[in-house]
Amino acid sequence: MDDITSDTAQTVAVGQLRAFIERIERLEEEKKTISEDIKEVYAELKGTGFDTKAVRSIIRLRKKEEHERQEEEAIIQLYKDALGMS
Repeated sequence: MDDITSDTAQTVAVGQLRAFIERIERLEEEKKTISEDIKEVYAELKGTGFDTKAVRSIIRLRKKEEHERQEEEAIIQLYKDALGMS
């Protein structure tokens, strides 16, 4: 009886593992598709004359909290001052 329980548990574990792997594979495929869509938007953006580097910086900054942005800007300013770039 113990072998049957062990076999059942192993079968369940294998099934769970397979389900996790298949979910990850689907999500990776979705991620690839979304990444391609983002590249197309950047190409459109560039085609209309916008600076993609600047837009990427804006997007990166918008992901941060206000206090994080202020801290980063203060550190950058400090470094610029130290290097005589102000």
